[in-house]
Formats: sequence, structure tokens, C-alpha cells
Amino acid sequence: MKVAIIGAGNVGKALGTSITRAGHDVTLAASNPENARAAALEIGASSAASNAAAVSGSDVVIIAVPFVGAGRQVAADLADAVAGKTVIDATNPVAPDYSGLATAGSSAAEEFPKLLPDAKVVKAFNTIFASNQASPSRDIDGYVAADDEKAKQTAISLVESMGFTALDVGPLRSARFLEGMAFMNIGLNAANGWSWTSAWHLER
Repeated sequence: MKVAIIGAGNVGKALGTSITRAGHDVTLAASNPENARAAALEIGASSAASNAAAVSGSDVVIIAVPFVGAGRQVAADLADAVAGKTVIDATNPVAPDYSGLATAGSSAAEEFPKLLPDAKVVKAFNTIFASNQASPSRDIDGYVAADDEKAKQTAISLVESMGFTALDVGPLRSARFLEGMAFMNIGLNAANGWSWTSAWHLER
């Protein structure tokens, strides 16, 4: 699978590490191309000079930038290039003051289809901290939400290949709850001085 990751920070690099390790072809892009080159060199992936160049020829595009501040700009850059493609939203729309989520009554994942009307948007990876994204375990659930069934199955296949336990949690609007779960986990780690390795797992 050819995977383009937009964002070369902690999340982009962590996902790129595991996806590359799983045998997929990964290309990183970032607002600063030099950051993308450095991250790609570190994890054994490729880099591109622009977001549009990164997604050209890709099967899956992962948006791994802060939704507040960068998400809309990235979507504007990609709108034409991702037509017909599976786009995975790995973001969490945390308000700048960390008082809550910046998408009351909605979710980042539900905003992206408005910005990328010709793409097939999927929510995944947002409940998993970067430390765990880089070191997958079957004990960690990878929740996947989408309205397009084919795109959802593509994402589930990717999540499973990385070493997580993928769970279909329904339509894209389920992302509202996934983003809430992520926000709660962020708050718990910040308040209690935890190690940012806590993760969600449903006993079944």
C-alpha cells in the first residue's frame, strides 16, 4: 500500500515508523520540506517537497497535523489532489487553551468532508498516543469510523497490518466520541504526570 502522511511531527513520524515497518511505501510531507526529509531519513521512508506531490500516486493519505491551526490549510492544499482517495484523519481538535474540543456538536472528521468533498474520509489513529503509534500492540485498539465502506476496510487493513487490533466503530459521526476519548486520555496524562503510553482496549 502506498501511504502519504501529511505532517512530520511526533504523530506523523510515529505512524510512518510503524507503517514502513509493516512493509508499506510511505512518503512524508510537511510545511517545512526539510523537516519531512529529516524525518523520512530517520524512519526509512521517502519525502516530498509539497503536500500535493506526496499524495500523487498514493492509495491512502493520513492527515497528521494539528487540526486547529493547520488542518484547514492542509485540506485546502489537498482538495484537488485527494479526489477519490481514502483520507485518514488522525487529528484531535483540541482548543488552544485545552479547555475542550473546538468542534462543539461535530468533529474534525466531519469537517474534513466539507473541505475535501471528493475524498473518502476515515477517522483512525487519533485515540493512540505517538509513543504507541510507533510501537503497536494487539492490546491496543485501533478504532476506525467512516461512511464509505471500502475506505473503512482499507483503513482497517492498514491498522491491522501495523500490529493494532482494529475495531469498526461505525459511521464517521462516531468520531465525535473518539475525539472525546482522546481528549480525556490527554487530560489524564497531563493531570497525573503519566507517561503518555496509556491506551484504550475493550475487554471482550
